[in-house]
Parts: sequence; C-alpha cells; structure tokens
Amino acid sequence: MATIEIGKDNFEKTIKKGGLVLLDWWAAWCGPCRAFAPTYEKASEAHPDAVFGKIDTDAQPELSAAFEIRSIPTLMLFRDGILLFNQAGALPGAALEEVIQKAKELDMNEVRREIEARKGAPQA
Repeated sequence: MATIEIGKDNFEKTIKKGGLVLLDWWAAWCGPCRAFAPTYEKASEAHPDAVFGKIDTDAQPELSAAFEIRSIPTLMLFRDGILLFNQAGALPGAALEEVIQKAKELDMNEVRREIEARKGAPQA
C-alpha cells in the first residue's frame, strides 16, 4: 500500500479506523525526512494491512502544534486508535520493521486494561 497524505480533515478518521496506523511527520526541506522516505515507503509496501500516512508539518501547522512536533522526522504508530510509539528521528529499515512487528504482536485487550488501570491510579 502506498503512503497517504494526512491532514486535519482526515487525521481523526484515519486513527479511529482501527488496525495499525503509522504516521511520518516530515517537511520537504528536511534532509533526514527525505532520507527516511524510501525506508517508510518500502515498509508500506511490505505491510499492506497497515495504513502509512505522511503529515507535512509545513502544510499542517495546527496538527503539528497539537501533537507538539518539535523535531522531524517523527514517527508515530497507533493501533486501534491507541498511540503505542512516538519517536523523533529516522529509523533504519530493520528498526522500523521491529517496531511494526512488536505492535502487531501486542495483546490490545491487555493494553486497554493497563490504560484503564492507570486512569484509576492516584496521581503522583
């Protein structure tokens, strides 16, 4: 599956869709972003069951501000609408593959239980 452009108009719908959603926050002027693009595109082709979106931080300043994007590229990975991974910096292909595989292997019922348990825990 090729990457898709994500903006404020389709961001929430894409995340809420369910399944695995990866987001690459980037800009055209960013050298590391351009260097990471082929790795990201290759991963999108290897995982047609996942959504691979690209968010141009220059074109989407409100969305970038809402997610406090301070460094690009930044990679986010959601599964079933839950943010599981958020890291600035380009990943080598093998590391990106490892992140994707670990996300696929997670027991999402357990993840939801942990989130609920943390909501009820006293704040420090």
